[in-house]
Amino acid sequence: MKVVLVGYMASGKTSLGKLLAKELAIEFIDLDEYIEQEQQKSVKAIFAEKGEIYFRSIESKMLAKVLEEHEDCILSTGGGTPCYSNNMDQILEKSDHSIYLQLPISTLVERISEEKVKRPLVSHIGADDLPEFIGKHLFERRPFYTRAKHTLNCNEKDLETLANEVKSLLH
Repeated sequence: MKVVLVGYMASGKTSLGKLLAKELAIEFIDLDEYIEQEQQKSVKAIFAEKGEIYFRSIESKMLAKVLEEHEDCILSTGGGTPCYSNNMDQILEKSDHSIYLQLPISTLVERISEEKVKRPLVSHIGADDLPEFIGKHLFERRPFYTRAKHTLNCNEKDLETLANEVKSLLH
């Protein structure tokens, strides 16, 4: 079974993915970490040295590779992964379940503010401008995210609750 988690940055894809993989006893793959291993560079370094367009090209190739080569896994994608190339089509075609982890802008702003340094797309944005940036960005990305087979409202829910909700979707 292939389960792909999509959603905006800091929506909990990696945290939930790790917990689900453990509880379901299947492999967990974080696409950004996979790219870093394959490229021998951090996502941040790839962005800085080659730019976003280059990164998105690599990301699309690595997504295809993971979906092709792994039979059973929980895959956590990057926030932009579904929005480029034909990535969302690939996800829908080659996975058993795709799940959009949906959160309100206020929660995303709160989470992203705490880890801006690690996020190349927002590291340069001031605290006052972050809510507007995230709102606009999410507005652009939402049409891709909502193509997922399932949408999970994650607001004010702990990881265990979310894991149980996902497991009920899988059966």
